[in-house]
Amino acid sequence: MTKVPSLNYGKLIKALQRDGWVVVRQKGSHIRLHKRTPSEMLKLTVPAHRPIKRSTLFHILKHARLSVQDLFELL
Repeated sequence: MTKVPSLNYGKLIKALQRDGWVVVRQKGSHIRLHKRTPSEMLKLTVPAHRPIKRSTLFHILKHARLSVQDLFELL
């Protein structure tokens, strides 16, 4: 298993957008993204932190249904 990288939120948002996620709104330091799949609407909240903590990024990837390898390919 590849180690979760330390990333700034801007790079993560761009990578998620390449995967089909859409920024819906930003409230304070949290950015909300949505992604529609054939069966459901996925929702994700990304903190606008520099950098995002590795543990937080791990949970974001889990909710986004992406592996660390998938993330590297999107960066």
